Amino acid sequence: MEVVIAIAITSFIGVVIGVSFNTTIQNKEIIEGQAEHYRMLRTAMNRMVREIGAAYVSDRYDPKRYRDAYDRPSNFVGKRDTLLFTTLSHQRLYSDAKESDQMVVEYSVKTSPDQKARGRTDLVRREKVLLEERMERGGTEDSLFEGAKKIEFQYWNSERKQWEDEWDTRRAERKSILPTRVKITMTAVDESGKEVKYTTQTRIMLNTEFPRYE
Repeated sequence: MEVVIAIAITSFIGVVIGVSFNTTIQNKEIIEGQAEHYRMLRTAMNRMVREIGAAYVSDRYDPKRYRDAYDRPSNFVGKRDTLLFTTLSHQRLYSDAKESDQMVVEYSVKTSPDQKARGRTDLVRREKVLLEERMERGGTEDSLFEGAKKIEFQYWNSERKQWEDEWDTRRAERKSILPTRVKITMTAVDESGKEVKYTTQTRIMLNTEFPRYE
């Protein structure tokens, strides 16, 4: 009887220890998943801040080839939910690559093409390293942040001292002027399943057009 009781007590202790270890492992995975989620969020926001901060427009192009403002190789086309612009933040990965520090970048939220994602929406970044055709064409797309619900941009008008929902340098009145600041707000789901907004701002350093030198 004493042996049976001892075995029962030992088994109970083993079960308790096993459950505790299992709970600890599950909690560890949850915490690591949350940490990875916020790391990806910070990385995405920091990258947008860096690239938008180096945005520019230039008048240094062949006017005979690019006759229309919509064909111009450098522009800043900002809407409430998308942003398409040229930036000086490109980094060459290979020393002999025929690339410069210039590139076209576009941010938008789209449905993930991954069938396993089950309709998940992601913050998508399109990059084109050669400025030789219309900005909205070509390049490659990558998911910058998985699970983004919405991305919103606002543009600071330093003359009117107010935020605006659009900024388009293809228009004559803004052909050579960029907003001095851009506000970025991304909506994502947190660990409790609630939608949370994360906001940051970036200052555009070159907010006037590069002049043409004859």
